[in-house]
Amino acid sequence: MVSIVPLSAIPDAEVEALLDRAFGADRHGRTAYRLRAGTRCIPALSLAATDAAGRFLGSVQSWPVRLDDDPLVMVGPVAVEPAHQQHGIGRALMTALIAAADASALPGADALMMIGDPEYYGRFFGFTADATGGWSIDGPVERRRLLARLRPGRRVAADGAILPRTDAPAG
Repeated sequence: MVSIVPLSAIPDAEVEALLDRAFGADRHGRTAYRLRAGTRCIPALSLAATDAAGRFLGSVQSWPVRLDDDPLVMVGPVAVEPAHQQHGIGRALMTALIAAADASALPGADALMMIGDPEYYGRFFGFTADATGGWSIDGPVERRRLLARLRPGRRVAADGAILPRTDAPAG
């Protein structure tokens, strides 16, 4: 049995240790980390998974970014304890995150973006590269892995730069 709780319930050191185990200590050099520079994760859209004994099993974080001046929310990393991967924990975290984003009025919550596997995130969560072909990012990224999930009716520019949104209020 997995429970989804606010990520703020987990000590920062435990979250960082999990991210190191899941992605390696060299993860800070990746393009996604550049996009998060100078920002804080969005509390209402950053979640943790715990087991019945309260042990921390996984997390998903969300970050304020922008497409030029248009607010977006960057999803990731999605991390699960290596010994507990392939048990649906990441999917439960993403499902809860999307439900929270869909119910949220926070700026950018209606336009989620991420760098991820299009086959997985498209199949299960509706992320595609359809809107992102003209977006630029500071750092290398496989174009097919730059994904977005827009609420119905939400439009974004076809071209522009994805940048950190350092003036975003905590939400």
